[in-house]
Amino acid sequence: MPVMTYREALTEGYRQAMRADERVVILGEDVAGGAGASGERNIGGIFGPYPDFLPEFGEARMIDTPISESAIIGTAVGAALVGLRPVAEIMFADFLGLCLDQMWNQAAKFRYMFGGQTSCPVVFRVNMGAGMSAGSQHSQTGYPMVTNIPGLKVVVPASPADVRGLIPTAIDDPDPVIIFDHKALFTDKGEVPEGDHRIPFGEAELVLEGDDCTVVAIARMVKFSRKAADALKADGISIDLINPRTLSPLDEETILESVEHTGRLVVVDESNPRCSAATDIAALVASKGFRSLKAPIELVTAPHTPPPFAPNLERAYVPSPKDIEAAVRKAVKGG
Repeated sequence: MPVMTYREALTEGYRQAMRADERVVILGEDVAGGAGASGERNIGGIFGPYPDFLPEFGEARMIDTPISESAIIGTAVGAALVGLRPVAEIMFADFLGLCLDQMWNQAAKFRYMFGGQTSCPVVFRVNMGAGMSAGSQHSQTGYPMVTNIPGLKVVVPASPADVRGLIPTAIDDPDPVIIFDHKALFTDKGEVPEGDHRIPFGEAELVLEGDDCTVVAIARMVKFSRKAADALKADGISIDLINPRTLSPLDEETILESVEHTGRLVVVDESNPRCSAATDIAALVASKGFRSLKAPIELVTAPHTPPPFAPNLERAYVPSPKDIEAAVRKAVKGG
């Protein structure tokens, strides 16, 4: 299998989707280069995910927008209702509040409100996460907030193979999907299957198999959990490492089966701890898998504070491999 960076896999996924279906359009701030920019316009997005898309697909399908998240999402939702397959980019997850009504009260509810007579096949692409010293207003995750919305599918890729396989599934879905791409993963490399690689929603990946503890990790935290697993292995502790890949739908069966096998659970989530994906997964196991538990559930999350700007404080804010290792040891010792 070819090795790609996360960014390259993301690029390949959208490029192949646009070549396969003329209804697919991408819109957002600077996805082409800015209509008012002087000189070369082919910028390809703030983190460069769309290189050379403008020359290949043209301005009718690579659409630069004003700096207005509500306009971007509102336009995309309307375009989906009349037959296009739009991909709307929000530069940072922190800006979701500016367009939440179009997602929450409109796109996610159309099928329900209209008695199944219509669908809204739109993809919202969002850059998220800490680790780049971008400050409190450009470093949050955002996915716990929208996972609460019925009718909206929530995707959290953890690797190049994930993002490449989840993109075509998202674009082909008849209902709205939001994909959270972690900024700090863009240069990570990994093998990506060739051909028409697709990953179904609601199908978690069992990254590692072990006997002593189940670790459910989200997005970048999968990478950190693998590092923790290497350190634990030296002491004979092995883990089941689960990458959910989607939070809505969530693969409950894989998580519960793993906990039944190991008897312990650690959930690793970069989000703040209150009403988070970590607490949701912990509640799932506490309510449906309690009899399997040999020890209290451990949560490894960011603290309940905004992401710091200073690099040293940001490193302390983001859950680390050592934090994950300590939580697994505590769970194993407690059981």
